[in-house]
Amino acid sequence: MAHSAVIIQARMGSTRLPGKVLKELAGQTVLRHVIERCAAIEGIDVVCCAVPLGAADDPVAEEALRCGALVVRGSERDVLDRYYQAALALRAGVVVRVTSDCPLVDPYVAAEVLRLVTVEGADYACNNMPPSWPHGLDCEAFTFAWLERAAREAKLPSEREHVTPYLCSHPAVRKLVFHGAGGPQVHHRWTLDTEADLAFLRALFDRMPVGRASYGNQVPLVIVEADPVLAAINGGQEREAGYKKSLAEDAAFLVRRGDARS
Repeated sequence: MAHSAVIIQARMGSTRLPGKVLKELAGQTVLRHVIERCAAIEGIDVVCCAVPLGAADDPVAEEALRCGALVVRGSERDVLDRYYQAALALRAGVVVRVTSDCPLVDPYVAAEVLRLVTVEGADYACNNMPPSWPHGLDCEAFTFAWLERAAREAKLPSEREHVTPYLCSHPAVRKLVFHGAGGPQVHHRWTLDTEADLAFLRALFDRMPVGRASYGNQVPLVIVEADPVLAAINGGQEREAGYKKSLAEDAAFLVRRGDARS
């Protein structure tokens, strides 16, 4: 029985960069980088990719299996239910949530976030409330009990698509945060959503050591902070564009349901 599971949401579809998780960085796919780093998180029993059903996402599922991850298929739009079904299949007591567009996810940072749940007793933990790390190191951990409740009770489009807004806003959830150093590093963008992000990450990975020697976040940080030209390749992009789009969908949903306030 897997007590702690990393569940990585992964799909082919992307508005701005289709197929981004199968793009190559330093000779291997973005998804492989993410899976290998997640497998190195201390305290994790299993790594799983939650992939949408349908032939379009078969290449993602196949790559995840090649990389040694388990795969659970589910709804494309209802990502919260996809996570719940994956956690249920894995019989996970605690879930670490990672997105497949973060090839620099730091196993050591993620382990500290996990520890806030497994050792410190939080229901939900994260490292980005408020942001204090480079964007691309974001991760969350939460109990299966609260994931199950969210899957049952969450209604808003943003809650279903982004998995954890219900947990973040619920007053009964005990929340803890693993804070980073903050400061200028918060403005670094290490996630993959655009062609500019891909160009930046390819240039960065070409300068980093191979394998575990590159896992700590200080490795890319030193490189990027020493080269403002490199950092500028994908600088100036909005941090939470996808979530803000979902909030607009929430407003439309409430209007349709008759809950809008004048």
